[in-house]
Amino acid sequence: MKRTAMIGQLQGTHATQTVTLQGWVNRRRDLGGLIFIELRDRSGVVQVQVEPDSAAFAEANSLRPEYVAEIEGVYQMRPEAQRKGGAADFEVIASRVKVLNAAKTPPFELDKGDSVAEDIRLKFRYLDLRRPEMQRNLMLRSKAVASVTRFLDAEGFIAVETPMLTKSTPEGARDFLVPSRLNPGEFYALPQSPQLFKQLLMIAGFDRYYQLARCFRDEDLRADRQPDFTQLDMELSFVEQDDVLELQERLMASVFRDVLNVELPLPFPRLSYFEAMDKYGSDKPDLRFESAFVDVTDLFAGGAFQAFASAGSVKVIAAPELTRKQIDELERVAKQNGAKGLAWLKCDGDGFTGGISKFVGDQAAELISRTGVASGGILLFAAGDWQKAVTALGAVRLALRDLCGLAAGGQFHVSWITEFPQLEYDEDNTRWTYMHHPFTAPHPDDIHLFGTERQGEIRAQAYDLVLNGFEIGGGSIRIHDPAVQEKMFAAIGFTPVEAHAQFGFFLDALAAGTPPHGGIAWGFDRLLMVMAGAQSIREVIAFPKNNRGADLMALAPASVDAGQLAEVGVQVAARIESE
Repeated sequence: MKRTAMIGQLQGTHATQTVTLQGWVNRRRDLGGLIFIELRDRSGVVQVQVEPDSAAFAEANSLRPEYVAEIEGVYQMRPEAQRKGGAADFEVIASRVKVLNAAKTPPFELDKGDSVAEDIRLKFRYLDLRRPEMQRNLMLRSKAVASVTRFLDAEGFIAVETPMLTKSTPEGARDFLVPSRLNPGEFYALPQSPQLFKQLLMIAGFDRYYQLARCFRDEDLRADRQPDFTQLDMELSFVEQDDVLELQERLMASVFRDVLNVELPLPFPRLSYFEAMDKYGSDKPDLRFESAFVDVTDLFAGGAFQAFASAGSVKVIAAPELTRKQIDELERVAKQNGAKGLAWLKCDGDGFTGGISKFVGDQAAELISRTGVASGGILLFAAGDWQKAVTALGAVRLALRDLCGLAAGGQFHVSWITEFPQLEYDEDNTRWTYMHHPFTAPHPDDIHLFGTERQGEIRAQAYDLVLNGFEIGGGSIRIHDPAVQEKMFAAIGFTPVEAHAQFGFFLDALAAGTPPHGGIAWGFDRLLMVMAGAQSIREVIAFPKNNRGADLMALAPASVDAGQLAEVGVQVAARIESE
């Protein structure tokens, strides 16, 4: 290799030495006959000075932004007046410049990438990835992978790859289907998760498994979703819930320590699903700030304010002083999330003004005592049935966070949400369905409720890992008893025949001697998004799809010719209609 070192590896010990560097021209400036070049590689940037009488001058004069160049020269301290401390105090006085490859004028200025439309950045992703911000994100990702691998290897985990072509099974989202050429009319599915396979590995006796698994879900996209994404997938045998949670806490703390030099306090706090919803209106609450709800149903029951008088639940959240325009915006958020409106009060000394103040009466002192609202502060109310009230106010709480800057950047708060319901009622299809997946173990004290009118009360041995308001991990203790698995399938409306048609191979394996086991999957892209302080997971994935599921660089998805379709026995409906 010709180069002495990468730019970021140059140190004071290289001073006065002749070095050879290779990289991209970040910028070129002509000043009074001198040429100044900023040479960049993934590790850093260095200033290069080319003197007018240098043999390198003519070649340096041909350089333009994004040219690939090799530069040889003396690495030395910059003039004392230009020194500010660190690597920027050094420069290279060039004696030789060689153009390794020319480049067309880039479609956007790389150092202004943050202001460039995302679709342009994604179309020219290979250029976007040259930006230091993007390179930092991907190097952070690489460090996180290395940290995870070291930790799990030391804990006795075995890395196993599971199939990418498998059978379509009902797991919540739509599958991506792959036609089989060798089996006309039949299809593989790309895995939504390795769920069944990792449980099979426990049945096979591997005891501890992990994988950075590629997963695929054909679902509507958001800033924290992609159609193809990475899970950190883990499964352990002979464990109870506390064993899984304790190991995950140590792993998460290790990753933050290795990658960000941040110490996470252990153990992570735990909230039940009901507590999280009742206090924060979300099963993934952002706990970097408190702003918990206060229940004031009793204060308004049977009172003069009809909207609250007979409501199943009245919840209130205390906010800083807000303008009427801000309150109107928060009301819009509440209505978007199922509320009929957002009632409010402004604290004025030992009483209230504005909003519904005429209905408060003698309850003012108790409201102030319960909520702790300061004079000038605002109380925001949601009322109705419990689920709608807490959900709407939960959305308002997050809007308040963003409006008032309640959660400082660079903070990290990790928590567990536990004791999810095993089942939830699907109003559209008028039947019970699973909240997580059908292999989640119920709480042993609740198994007798299957098949009764109280099966909605069954608690799952499920747990979610929440970071700054994002669900970045979800898992459970699994069902290992075939009889309990049959009860679960029956509860969600599967007949024994249907269950065996969908999961026959797994049910056979379950009866072959299955240890108690449990696991978790981290949304690895989402975790890295939060760690990097990025606004979207697209910022921590090398080649992502846009928010419409399209790869603007490779132009995927795309049509294929009739011959390819015929080989796999597929006809496209739109083409059939046009013929």
